[in-house]
Amino acid sequence: MTDQDYPQRRRLFLVVSVGVFMSTMDSSMVNVALPTLMEDFQSSLALTEGVVLVYLLTITILLLPWGRLSDRRGRGRVYSWGMLIFTGGSLSCGLAPGIYSLILFRFIQALGASMMMATGPALIKSIFPADRLGRGLGLIGVATSLGLMAGPPISGLLIRWMTWRAIFWVTVPIGLLFFILGRSPLTGSSRPPAIVRSPGSSRRHGFDWSGTMLWAAAVTLTILAATHVTAPGTGRVAALSSVFGAGLVWFVFLGHEKRCPAPLLPLPLFRQRFFSMALISGMLSFVVLFFVLILTPFYLDRILGLPPDQIGYVMMAVPLCVFIVSPVAGRMHDGMGARIVATGGLLCCLISMVLLTGITAETSPFAVAARLALLGFGEAMFLSPNSAAALAGVPDDQVGVTASLLATARNLGMLLGTALAGLIFALYFSHATGGLDMKDFTPASTAAFMFALHRSFQYGAVFALAGLLASWLRPGKPSGAPHLPAVAPDHIEGL
Repeated sequence: MTDQDYPQRRRLFLVVSVGVFMSTMDSSMVNVALPTLMEDFQSSLALTEGVVLVYLLTITILLLPWGRLSDRRGRGRVYSWGMLIFTGGSLSCGLAPGIYSLILFRFIQALGASMMMATGPALIKSIFPADRLGRGLGLIGVATSLGLMAGPPISGLLIRWMTWRAIFWVTVPIGLLFFILGRSPLTGSSRPPAIVRSPGSSRRHGFDWSGTMLWAAAVTLTILAATHVTAPGTGRVAALSSVFGAGLVWFVFLGHEKRCPAPLLPLPLFRQRFFSMALISGMLSFVVLFFVLILTPFYLDRILGLPPDQIGYVMMAVPLCVFIVSPVAGRMHDGMGARIVATGGLLCCLISMVLLTGITAETSPFAVAARLALLGFGEAMFLSPNSAAALAGVPDDQVGVTASLLATARNLGMLLGTALAGLIFALYFSHATGGLDMKDFTPASTAAFMFALHRSFQYGAVFALAGLLASWLRPGKPSGAPHLPAVAPDHIEGL
């Protein structure tokens, strides 16, 4: 855009920032509300977690397809309709009469969120000149952190003084307002070509619909396999069958992608160690994060007896540290490289998980917040350098799909973390109480709760160690790769 387009560029940036803010704030608000939802609907822990899981699963599946489709149909149009669908889903969630309808409406909400997340970074690239792109992406990272910080305390206050339904309604007027404000710069005739579609896009090859269906099936079956294997009472044959089924679909999907002229996944990228290690370590870092974000609110509620607003304040320690430390991590990456800075961040995450295995029924909320702050510090030190290192090693025409893959890996980590944390906790809690579910918790079950929580966090520490090793195995710097500035993470759910 030219200088004459500055007002439109500023307006477009504001619309994209608000979309990021709403989606991240919504995720962090729902995490705090899980204990309240379980009590209100008298649902099991596994069913209540479905409110989070369906959101993450839908986004994980649809990020790549929407990224590809936006290159063909127009990024601005996809983003604009995504905001409207997200807003409609939020309104519906607040009116949900039961847990199953709430899960359905969360799917609609996630459909809109995935459209915004897939096109947001590309829109920022289209409105910022090359010498200011890092600044633009950094400001989007600030919007992400602000959403994550605002979510827990706002959620706690709304639940305490109004109703859990208000956490969904609060985004409705904001979404409608910015949908209207964004219609002209996103879909009007004066929008720049890059917002219409990618300059290098081509319709010579059809969209990879078969690959999209196989991708959706592979991701879904992987999550089902992970939950099936760890679920209480699952037989060996059933567990092995679920794992085999997921592996078979992945095999068919990868075979299809190798033959497809316009594949959904750029498979050659995965042969580059700098990229594959960034992807693996990024996914594992979010598995660790969501072990904590899912289970800690239940500990603060059931064991420490904190009201919802105070739970929100304690949980805010993670995004607050991400907000403060991310710019510092970016500057450290520029001087030291991703291998040292990112691996050091995961080391802090590992230490935090080890410390969390030592909390008791008498631990103070401040001490819990301090452990969460260390986790947030580690995630901040890891996320920006890891993303920058992955983007620095790819050619310009693959930066968009690389960013989508990084976001997909993060969401897959959130999804696995949510599913595994709940199932591991439920397995140990049920074993210690003779078959009880979390909804049957009483003060007499405190010892069983703490036993299950400690075991769950120990598994989280193992994932942190695996991510640390993957991060350290990356090359120091991709050979011949252009150097890009470190950018703040463009998306973190529940973060």
